[in-house]
Amino acid sequence: MKKIEAIIRPEMLETVRKAVEGAGCSGLMITEIEGHGKQKGVIQQWRGEKYKVELLPKVKIEIVVKDQDVDKITKTIMMGARTGEIGDGKIFVSSVDDAIRIRTGEKGEVAL
Repeated sequence: MKKIEAIIRPEMLETVRKAVEGAGCSGLMITEIEGHGKQKGVIQQWRGEKYKVELLPKVKIEIVVKDQDVDKITKTIMMGARTGEIGDGKIFVSSVDDAIRIRTGEKGEVAL
């Protein structure tokens, strides 16, 4: 099993969510976060004054999938989240040792 964590623009959330569900992903977790990557924030202007916003709003999507579904889900996320501009986000994939469904006690992939 693998855990996919995707950091994306907030305005791309619905597009990505619908695409991932359409690709057969049954469950996901969404968290509103703040952060920055290489761009280190943005310079904005308000009432003639410039100021720097260092932490930008982002959305983190977490999905645990079977090993064979990783490529399909990551490609789906990339297609839904890509604008071609700086700040589109990142995807991280890590291993999951086990999953346990609390209600039934099922373990492993059947718990997904």
